[in-house]
Amino acid sequence: MPSFDVVSEANMVEVRNAVDQANKEVATRFDFKGSDARVEQKENELTAFADSEFQLNQLRDVLLGRMTKRNIDVRFLEDGKIEKIGGDKVKQVIKLKNGIDSTDAKKIVKLVKDSKMKVQASIQGDAVRVTGAKRDDLQAAIAMLKKDVDMPLEFNNFRD
Repeated sequence: MPSFDVVSEANMVEVRNAVDQANKEVATRFDFKGSDARVEQKENELTAFADSEFQLNQLRDVLLGRMTKRNIDVRFLEDGKIEKIGGDKVKQVIKLKNGIDSTDAKKIVKLVKDSKMKVQASIQGDAVRVTGAKRDDLQAAIAMLKKDVDMPLEFNNFRD
């Protein structure tokens, strides 16, 4: 039976590339000259360091621009609060959301059931599996989910 999985996860290779590009741009920009502005990445977490809140916001704008150019949906990012770390320096932790939480998964399943399409949806951990008898029904379900769900979704594991 044809099926596919609905997941919400960022491409970590592209995130790493975007962080590297943002750090290179900040190192060469005149308004950051002599400052310790940078972005560090650990697993599903980015940490932005800067000398002031203004520079932190500028750094964040550079990072978002680079992520957009590398086709990473910025809705994956969840901003933490800005913390002072001695002197005038500040940092901000930005979390990368991976997986669909249970409330969003339930909304997706409800959308699929309410659409009256000939497909079934079931929650599989942090993903939602959609199965149907025909490939065309699954493609219609993908189009409907892209249009109606306001979160970054990817459709993978498509099987005939």
